[in-house]
Amino acid sequence: MDFFLQLVITGIVIGSIYSLLALGFTLIYKATGVVNFAQGELLLVGAYICLQFTVGYSIPFIFSFFMTLIFMFFFGFLIEKIFLRKMIGEPIISIIMLTIGLSSVLKSVVQLFWGTNTRTFPRIFPEEPIAVMDLQISYVYLASLVAVAIFLILFTIFFKKTKVGVAMRAVASDQQAALSMGINVKRIFALSWAIAAIVSTVGGVFLGNINGINTSLSHFGLMVFPVVILGGLDSIGGAIIAGLIIGVLENFAGGYIDPMIGGGAKEVFPFVVMILVMMIRPYGLFGTADVEKV
Repeated sequence: MDFFLQLVITGIVIGSIYSLLALGFTLIYKATGVVNFAQGELLLVGAYICLQFTVGYSIPFIFSFFMTLIFMFFFGFLIEKIFLRKMIGEPIISIIMLTIGLSSVLKSVVQLFWGTNTRTFPRIFPEEPIAVMDLQISYVYLASLVAVAIFLILFTIFFKKTKVGVAMRAVASDQQAALSMGINVKRIFALSWAIAAIVSTVGGVFLGNINGINTSLSHFGLMVFPVVILGGLDSIGGAIIAGLIIGVLENFAGGYIDPMIGGGAKEVFPFVVMILVMMIRPYGLFGTADVEKV
């Protein structure tokens, strides 16, 4: 039972980070209709920028973290303005290919500046775990869970209570209607990318504190796809719930199936879940089915 609970707790921590990444992915898709294949690379860039501030410039982690969020906000804004805005009105496949190219460029830039060796943050959290009954919970896991929960709550409030958040929801619902109401749709597009860069950075920084940082960290961007398919491409709430589900199921596969078959199940299992969901509910558990009348 202790092993089971340990897997659940670890799965919730990793799943909450998946939820945060899926939030950025879903936000871009809802607002612009673009499937962003560079989400993992935004995570990678944000993690390395925070590491540079913390280690390279000897800035305390908490200040480095918020400086990185500000930097990545404008970075995401510029990506949309410089690259994506020029593609408005172009075929969707062209925009998708642009995001794939952008992911390769960002990863190459990271390798150019920081190399490919694994780098670690200085010790920020106590190494001694917290004992909860018979379970041992690492401080960095607990801090990651709390930080991600705070950001998810803040963004939920932002989308529901603020004028800009409501405008973003309006654009996601119907761009033409939003335009007719005087909403600056182009600015909303840019803001969507800026927020996606922020949530990716939060995930990247805490994953870096857990596992260290190298270019393979961008792999977590690929793991977003099973999450958004399970939750529904156009469902922000679904992305949050699906992230937790995938995180726990992935950990179960690693804890129970991997020892029996020699490994590999943990990495594959989320995609197996994605395929099964698409066979039963192509629009996800919480997504909206598109009904076309002929």
